[in-house]
Amino acid sequence: MTIIGVLFFIFGFLTWLNGSLIPFLKAICDLNEFEALFVTFVFYIAYTVMALPMSFVIEKIGYKNSMALGLAIMAVGSLLFIPAAQRESFTLFLLALFALGSGLTILQTASNPYIVCIGPIESAAMRISIMGLINKGAGVIAPLLFTAFILSGIGSLEDLSAESKEELASKLIVPYIVMALLLSSLIALVKFSKLPELEFEKDEAGEQKKSIFAFPRVVLGAAALFFYVGIEVIAGDTIGLYGQHLGLTNVTSLTSYVMSFMVLGYALGVLLIPKYLSQERALIGSALFGVLFLFGVVASSQSHGISEILWGWSGIRTLPNTVAFVALLGFANALVWPTIWPLALEGLGKYTAQGSALLIMAIAGGAILPLLFGKISHVSGDMQSTYLMGIICYLFILLYALKWHKIKSWDEM
Repeated sequence: MTIIGVLFFIFGFLTWLNGSLIPFLKAICDLNEFEALFVTFVFYIAYTVMALPMSFVIEKIGYKNSMALGLAIMAVGSLLFIPAAQRESFTLFLLALFALGSGLTILQTASNPYIVCIGPIESAAMRISIMGLINKGAGVIAPLLFTAFILSGIGSLEDLSAESKEELASKLIVPYIVMALLLSSLIALVKFSKLPELEFEKDEAGEQKKSIFAFPRVVLGAAALFFYVGIEVIAGDTIGLYGQHLGLTNVTSLTSYVMSFMVLGYALGVLLIPKYLSQERALIGSALFGVLFLFGVVASSQSHGISEILWGWSGIRTLPNTVAFVALLGFANALVWPTIWPLALEGLGKYTAQGSALLIMAIAGGAILPLLFGKISHVSGDMQSTYLMGIICYLFILLYALKWHKIKSWDEM
């Protein structure tokens, strides 16, 4: 569990660093909102492109060796940030992000089944919630470190001179060299660990099925994850752009607010599931909270109020009401990933690697939906109302929680 926890920390740190990179690259590469969100598109589309091939790699070389391979690919991706920063090339930045996403794909495909399968299926969401605490804890730290080390002394990313852009870009080099070294050192940790290989009994339900697509709960679970990851990334990665749109300062740290609420949600999952709250009910509640908070984003003002109640007492800077509701989406999103995974993977047996790959491919929602969000926002000029597109995401998740996760045959649809 310790090694898997370290990997989940890496997932969170690199994934939620994107929320800071988006406004940063928008400034130094002279991008509009739509172009800047190609950061999320390229990073998350790697999951769709690479997940299924990586599942066959896992079946060939095993789960543990695949994790080591994923770390190696990520180390290469980190090193690609060096020429990208030197040339201030958005294309090279995207290539580096695709490499990081590819490495994370094999890590996620291999590691998530461990958490589901090492104990009773009824408490899998609780175990994933523990990993989520680590993952989103890293998501809180990453934007703060980025702001502290990269943007120290710079209050705004607007109207930068050519010299300032060059200086800012060069600040990325050392952190990503350090990141590559850390990832490389973890390869040996995983490779020579006592982490057992996963083995599945031959007589589990569904062994006679010829394809992973014959399991409706997996296919529909992947679709639900597509919408979930889409709205999760919209919340975490657009809050900085939204703050920039409203004229806030230090917008690269705003993702930390979303992650903080996710940490709170995961903590409740650890405490409540399965003793007081079933996985199904947790998923239903998540979807309903999501819809509620989306209406809060759109209906609330750009003045301060709710944010003063939430954290103004603690000395942390307050946020406009509408931005505070975007941050609260982190709470609604927290338990969706932990609950869908065990509901979707139950009883897959030898198809577990392929089922995991299919669920990982659904992370493409983080590529497509934020890009769609950026396009609608750019064309309409109303970023606040654009958040309403997330209602579709939560309604699909709600249907999966209420009925679709129970379907064993497509004839039951």
